[in-house]
Amino acid sequence: MIRSDARENRDRILEVARRALERSGDTSLNQIAQQAGVGPGTLYRHFPTREALVLAVYRLDVDRLIDSVRDRLARASALEALRGWTTELVGYMRIKHGLGDALSPGGRQSITEQTYGPVIAAITEMLDAGKRDGSIRADADPEDVLLLIGALWRTAPGEEDRSPRMLGVILDGLRARP
Repeated sequence: MIRSDARENRDRILEVARRALERSGDTSLNQIAQQAGVGPGTLYRHFPTREALVLAVYRLDVDRLIDSVRDRLARASALEALRGWTTELVGYMRIKHGLGDALSPGGRQSITEQTYGPVIAAITEMLDAGKRDGSIRADADPEDVLLLIGALWRTAPGEEDRSPRMLGVILDGLRARP
């Protein structure tokens, strides 16, 4: 059981690291500790390596995104929920890809293995909602959708504005036809 103050420190470190790493992948761990108001020892106790911190930040973002599916489906159509969800996922994938040099091949494989199943389950939930309401084609496959989404985060730096148009094409392909 983690003490409440230790959990608060860990959560604060993760939030500060998330914002810092979004701005620059070169932010030092000492800068993150200072911005989080903790000593370097506290940061290293929770995250012994830079890679451990990067992976924890990415996992936190993906977990939050996965947890948002039901709320998104309650507020919007399945296609619109999928659009917003995918836009966020692509942002997280870009961050992870941009930090790829900070991750070992084992770290990249580990985070992919940890998040693949939950991401597929989230996509499945949104596709199933659309299949039930008739807005998404019956043969839409979550693994195919994830492969297509992968093309969105691979756009070259400076070409990110292509992603919304490309996502529109993907979503149009998912629409059920009369």
